[in-house]
Amino acid sequence: MKIKSLGYIGIGSTDPDAWLAFGTGVLGMMPARAIPGEGWGEPGQPREPTGRPDGVGADGAVYLKMDERQWRIAIHPTDGARDLLYMGLELDGHIELEAAVAELRAAGIEVREGSDEDAFCRAVTGIAYCEDPSGNALELYYGPTTDYNFASPVPGLEFVAGHLGVGHFNLFVHNQAACFDFYTRLLGFKLSDYFRYGPGVALQFLRCNPRHHSIAMIDMGTGNVLQHMLVEMATVDDVGKALDRAKRAGMNVVSALGRHRNDGMFSFYMRSPSGFDVEVGCGGKLLDETWSPNEFCEGDVWGHDGLIEAVIEASEVARARAGQGAP
Repeated sequence: MKIKSLGYIGIGSTDPDAWLAFGTGVLGMMPARAIPGEGWGEPGQPREPTGRPDGVGADGAVYLKMDERQWRIAIHPTDGARDLLYMGLELDGHIELEAAVAELRAAGIEVREGSDEDAFCRAVTGIAYCEDPSGNALELYYGPTTDYNFASPVPGLEFVAGHLGVGHFNLFVHNQAACFDFYTRLLGFKLSDYFRYGPGVALQFLRCNPRHHSIAMIDMGTGNVLQHMLVEMATVDDVGKALDRAKRAGMNVVSALGRHRNDGMFSFYMRSPSGFDVEVGCGGKLLDETWSPNEFCEGDVWGHDGLIEAVIEASEVARARAGQGAP
C-alpha cells in the first residue's frame, strides 16, 4: 500500500468558535469557502449564501483551509473527551483504494467502505474507514476537492502543505509495536528515525512522502492521545510573526523558539483551544530514497526551552483523564 500524505484531520472540541478565532487570527488559516457535504452548487453559478460565518457548518463544525484543497482541518463540536477524531490518508485513486481495502481485510483489519454520500461529506471522491491498533480512526480516500484561491487573513502567509499533506501528528499510543507494524507493514510508512527514552521506550518518526515525518508515536502508558500537531509555514518570518500573534492573543506558548535535530524544524509550540499543543515551524527536512533510519541522541540543535516539560504535562493530563493518576 502506498499512502501519499496525511491529507486532512478531524478534531473534537467543546468550543469550535475558539478554534475558528485561533485558526484564522493566530495560525493564519482561511475559513473554508464551501463546507464539505454542502458542495459548490451549479458549476459557474454563485453559491447560495448560508447566513452562517465563513467556514462554519450547519452543526457548528469549523473547517479551515491552508492551500488549494477545499479544507484541511475540521473542528467538530464534542464533549471534549477525545481530541483526535480522524485522520485522512490519501491514496492515488479508486484502484489503489480497492487494493488497500482488500489488503487490510486480508490482514484481519475491519474495514468499512464508504458510500458516495460519505465521500461527499468529506469533499472526496471515494472513502473507506478503519482503525489503527491504538484505536485512532483512519479514513483512506482519494480524489479530494480542490477549490484553489487560498488567501490567508495574514497578508502574504503561505503554508507548506500540498503533496506533503497537512503537517504531522505526535501521538501517545498503546501497543506501540502493533501500531508500528500496522503503519509500516500494512500502510507502507517508513521509519525516518527514532529517539530512545529508555529500555523499550522510543519515540518513532514515520514518513509516507518526502516530509521527514507525518506521524510520530510513543507509548507513554496513557493510551490514545494527541500530544501535538505541526503546521509548517514557508519562512522564518512567517513563524516569528505567528509567535507575535500568539503572544498578542494571550496564547499559552509552552516552548520557546528552537530547531529540532532530527527533522530540522525551526519552530515554537503553543497550547491549542483543545488543550493539545500546536507546533508552528518552517524549514523541515525533505528526505529521499537514499535516507536510512537512524537513532538520534539529542532533541534539539538549540532552543525549545519548555518542550520536555510540556510533553510531561501532556502525559500527566492523559493519565488523569484515563483515571490512572500521576506517574
